[in-house]
Amino acid sequence: MATVTIGNLSLAFLPRKLGNSRRFFFKINTTPILKRPLAAKIGASSTTFVETKPTDPNAVETEEKIITGKNILACPICYEPLTMIGDGSSLQCNSCKKTYYGNETHLELTASSGAEAYGEAMPPVTEFFRSPLISFLYERGWRQNFIWGGFPGKEKEFEMTKDFLKPVLGGNIVDASCGSGLFSRLFAKSGLFSLVVALDYSENMLKQCYDFIKQEDNFPKEDVILVRADISRLPFKSSSVDAVHAGAALQCWPSPSAAVSTSLNLVAEISRVLRPGGVFVATTFILDGPFAFVPFVRNLRQSYATLSGGHLFLSEGELEDLCRACGLVGFKCIRNRRFVMISATKSS
Repeated sequence: MATVTIGNLSLAFLPRKLGNSRRFFFKINTTPILKRPLAAKIGASSTTFVETKPTDPNAVETEEKIITGKNILACPICYEPLTMIGDGSSLQCNSCKKTYYGNETHLELTASSGAEAYGEAMPPVTEFFRSPLISFLYERGWRQNFIWGGFPGKEKEFEMTKDFLKPVLGGNIVDASCGSGLFSRLFAKSGLFSLVVALDYSENMLKQCYDFIKQEDNFPKEDVILVRADISRLPFKSSSVDAVHAGAALQCWPSPSAAVSTSLNLVAEISRVLRPGGVFVATTFILDGPFAFVPFVRNLRQSYATLSGGHLFLSEGELEDLCRACGLVGFKCIRNRRFVMISATKSS
């Protein structure tokens, strides 16, 4: 049983055998702790057992209250808080009674968690990035080739991102569609955020992220949570997140501007979880200028959407309209050829 200490909390994994599978479970003691704001962080080592160490005999808040009241995690089906059930080996939604577990590398917080297969067909581009081969190659040549489209390289891109995130430094950040955690790890190592959530639908990308973290010396594992989730059903309480980052991901999300329901409109879902004043930063490719008027390009966009399930943008205005329609204001962008970085803020 391995342990990690986070402030007043001692965290450990407790393996349990289920048939032929090996899972890691949460367990909790409701020993009183200091009555102060504290996010129950679940580290990249798949934290499972939580034991509190009281430092104030007059404290009355319990660890269970922290899980349900202070943590940003919530049920991806109904967005209600999660609480411990039974012997403390699982998390259950207070409302719909859905149960969630963790495994060796990440938390399973998809709406279909626990099922053998996802209940609806996922876009081909989503399934593509679940491939073990693509996940392995992502930081071993794939992402580096984005410089040909105008991406400035990870160091410069990270510095540009930090500039947009200045209003929310010190808060929590969700790295949505994080892939193998390239920027999740940079956010964590920077020490600029109290909690980093590396979120992706691809379990193999998250495994790569987990392996990269294990290889780094003095990595702040206590400040990172690895979460498998669907970008259209984010497992966070409404208005609980300070920042959402989506690096080179918008073109892989299924036609966001065509969706009308909040649960399907991916940017509207991001707006839901952001607190007022929270910041959304994203990068993608954009085909504008003369390209936008070439029939072939418009046909290419339609073909890309049909074949992959993704969405190519033809103008900065399209991105700004999308943000505004979802309650995000103060749109800003930086361009370099086909590369664009955008930023917008959740309105008060």
